[in-house]
Amino acid sequence: MSTVLVVEDDEPLRRALRTSLRARAFEVIERARGGDAVVLVADRRPDVVLLDLGLPDIDGIEALRRMRAFSDVPVVVLTARDRQADKIAALDAGADDYVTKPFDIEELLARVRAVLRRVPQAAATAAIIHVDDLDVDLARRQVRLDGEVVHLTKTELALLEELATHPGKLLTHEYLLRQVWGQGYGSESNYLRVYVAQLRRKLLDDAANPRLIVTEPGIGYRWIGSE
Repeated sequence: MSTVLVVEDDEPLRRALRTSLRARAFEVIERARGGDAVVLVADRRPDVVLLDLGLPDIDGIEALRRMRAFSDVPVVVLTARDRQADKIAALDAGADDYVTKPFDIEELLARVRAVLRRVPQAAATAAIIHVDDLDVDLARRQVRLDGEVVHLTKTELALLEELATHPGKLLTHEYLLRQVWGQGYGSESNYLRVYVAQLRRKLLDDAANPRLIVTEPGIGYRWIGSE
């Protein structure tokens, strides 16, 4: 029995999806908020996610990006947004399919079965990165050092996640700027210097003798932390 996570804040629609999925022998779990859904993907590891974009806490595309930091679970976006730009943004963020409302339930179920056949079983990547006394919880977006919460800004956390989820890889200035700040960036390496310095200070990482982040002069940064 495959498990479907339905992420939808419209309760009548969620109830209809639950009834239809259970009638086809799917196990169904539900969440109305994106942040809760990200944590559930980490904890329960569903086989497929049906994801609305208009959620009450965070946008569905942001929820999808957070899931993709640690999970390859197939995601079918289910939304009223029918603009081409929204579809492209969702697919670029990691969606496997995109269905607009109103929809035919039989077609939706066929698409769910299709992604389950097409996409390999979701990788069981750990949602928490451990490095000595450092824990980076990707699902809950929480960082602890020696058991104490480290308070990071949104940008610092995004930069840390990008580095920590690509261990050993050289990430160029341009790549990091575009991933963390947006596609309009690419040459503002001074931003990176400031934020990497702040991260090192908060994570007690000595630039002269690093255990987490190595500087590749003039090129970028590399995460060397390992369990």
